[in-house]
Amino acid sequence: MNSVTNVSTSYAMEMMGVAMAKTQQEEQGRQSLQLLESAAQVSQKIQSSAPAVGNIGQNINIKV
Repeated sequence: MNSVTNVSTSYAMEMMGVAMAKTQQEEQGRQSLQLLESAAQVSQKIQSSAPAVGNIGQNINIKV
């Protein structure tokens, strides 16, 4: 009967490990989505800013 207990305990520990791995994978997925969403928001802010007018900052004077 001891071997049945060992198998049962081993199975329970394996299932706990699988559940923990799934939870970690889901959390990493949420973090990845948050990162992508924040990058998209930053990109939208950059695109919505006013374009540069004229040639300000396009000429660089270098004296050697």
